Amino acid sequence: MIRGIYLPRTADGAAFAMTTYGIPLLVLATTGSAGLTGLAFALEWLPRLGAFMVAGTLVDRHGSARVFRAACVLRALVVLTAALMLAIRDAGALAAVIVMVLAPVSGVLTECSYVAAETAGGEASRAAGGQAHRVQSVLLGIDQSAMLAGPVVSGLLLEHGGPAVMLSTLAGFSLLAAALSPRQHAHPIGATTGTGGLRAGWRTLRSLPALAWLVTGLLVSNVAIGLLQAAMPVIVVTELGRSSADAGLIWSAAALASLLAITAARRAIDRWGLWPVGTASAAIAATATLVIAEADTYRGYLLLIATLMAGEGGLTVVLRTMRSHLIPPDVFGSTLAVTILLLLLPFPAAGLLVAAVPPSQLGHAVTAAALLQALGLATAFTRLRTLPDTPS
Repeated sequence: MIRGIYLPRTADGAAFAMTTYGIPLLVLATTGSAGLTGLAFALEWLPRLGAFMVAGTLVDRHGSARVFRAACVLRALVVLTAALMLAIRDAGALAAVIVMVLAPVSGVLTECSYVAAETAGGEASRAAGGQAHRVQSVLLGIDQSAMLAGPVVSGLLLEHGGPAVMLSTLAGFSLLAAALSPRQHAHPIGATTGTGGLRAGWRTLRSLPALAWLVTGLLVSNVAIGLLQAAMPVIVVTELGRSSADAGLIWSAAALASLLAITAARRAIDRWGLWPVGTASAAIAATATLVIAEADTYRGYLLLIATLMAGEGGLTVVLRTMRSHLIPPDVFGSTLAVTILLLLLPFPAAGLLVAAVPPSQLGHAVTAAALLQALGLATAFTRLRTLPDTPS
């Protein structure tokens, strides 16, 4: 499991983190525009949604290993091409076009590799039976460790080495992930002869009320998470006058808090079960977001974002464990793609909102999103307590 699941997941997680947090920083550093940074965030996420039209089906039909390897190699080629082009022309309109195109293309490939990696993780969880939450906590710990290093490394590489160094490092992690991916088995993980597709995944999700309610609550919660992710480079660099490395440090601190929360959640689930741990995590996340809306210092943002993401870490362990327990193996890739698609819907909208709203008004938008998050999570976990298919 370490060689076939954990090691490739580690390398791909590093590339995922650098893509998600490093590309907006690259756009801001290249263009100097808060509006283009928000637009790039939206452009990075919108095609990711479209990628799920095919990613889940590809994994179900061809297997997770093959799709994972292809996506990682293509991502490396794309970012290396962008690095070369920026080295030739590192300023002006052409550079802006390069980084704005890089955002959606890298986003699509990143989500394809993510769906493949999650499908492999789901198979490992099913094999673990009653210890599925432990496997998922390890996988989530790997992701959060990557998020711990990815944002701050991206900021430091961008600040001290320039775009070419940052993008070359991202490409290196992508190629390493592809190299570590195991060979395709005769009956590959995630491969089926069924039709698959988003329609099959949607039918499966609707047939699982507990999973559907949890996904709904987390979708609403992601409105606030997406807004904070999209706005943070603008808030930290433009409003607070800090550096790109400082902006990356906030999300690295958040990843550390989430990593600690994941470890605590694993032990708490062993003792109290999924529902109580999920409820406590939801309360922590919603409370932190409400307070973030009133923060006006760098230290305040750092501490509160860390608290928010600690709550999100616990919620993610609950989600991944429920997915591995409830989704049938033959449609796992398709149903996984649907759940991720729904959870990502708020992110491009958040980028467009940041592009349209003046920086001085972002606090009001965060307040509205925080209230929506609290209502959505409270409703979801109230329903989960009464549903018979909620895992204990």
